[in-house]
Amino acid sequence: MTHATVASLFAGVPLALSRSHGAALLQTPLPAAGPGGAARVLSVGAMSLSIEPGERYAIHRNIAIVPITGLLTPNAYMLERWLGWSTYHGLEATMAELATNEDVAAIVPIIDSPGGYVLGIEAAAGAVARAAAVKPVHALVHPLAASAAYHIASQASDISLTPGSVVGSIGCMQMTWAPVQPGNSGDQYFIFTSSQARAKRPDPSTEEGRRESLRVLDAMEADFHAAVAAGRGIAPADLAARLSASDDPADGGAIFWGQDAAARGLVDHLETAQAFWSRIGAAYAPRPRPASRSARAQAEAAQALASL
Repeated sequence: MTHATVASLFAGVPLALSRSHGAALLQTPLPAAGPGGAARVLSVGAMSLSIEPGERYAIHRNIAIVPITGLLTPNAYMLERWLGWSTYHGLEATMAELATNEDVAAIVPIIDSPGGYVLGIEAAAGAVARAAAVKPVHALVHPLAASAAYHIASQASDISLTPGSVVGSIGCMQMTWAPVQPGNSGDQYFIFTSSQARAKRPDPSTEEGRRESLRVLDAMEADFHAAVAAGRGIAPADLAARLSASDDPADGGAIFWGQDAAARGLVDHLETAQAFWSRIGAAYAPRPRPASRSARAQAEAAQALASL
């Protein structure tokens, strides 16, 4: 007996996903309903924070830490609850909440995702941009922000890339199929649409079907490029060349790392996780004040009184 995998949720829909980086996650068995997943431990340099199932962020010394992980979907609650993967609806709600939280001085999305759905991404990315207009949003790529995940990261105030981490894979794709011979049951099946709805389910085995699929993907890519250009402050006319792996702008969709990613304007800082947290902590996290002499005397008196 075979168990359904996460891949079944990603078949036939437009995706902003690095297929090579997401292949292993696509084979994850679909979780069954239960008491919920285990707590997640976020490590940033020497700091570790625990996030319980159902929680979307943690606040440490005035800094909100938001993990963006796994294959991204609009609202797949079971993937969020039992696998700890982020959803666009969850990110939208989280960013709106943190933007108005007076106890939060800065927001740090920690990103480890190959991307996911195109559907819903605009709302999540827009929420990051709106939060960044209110208070600093410092994205840390540790170790992957590809496709839809980079779309989200590009709307932050700035992006830091840790050693060995990668960004990019900007573009859209669709995993689809067409019946060309009898299926497992031995019966050939057919796909029909109404007379004026040929684009409802384009047949990828025909030129017309391919043309319709590319029309949709290119329109989505145009929105993707516009958002990245605006978020990163890159002229839209220059972006395709910066994203290309060759001299041909059509060779976009590649991933980049290190100095190459910085030179292309895709990230702002190259630093270790420890250096990132030291810098962010120094800027926003209040340091505990040393107790005054009178305060120490009062504490000692209270302790002595309590021991009587």
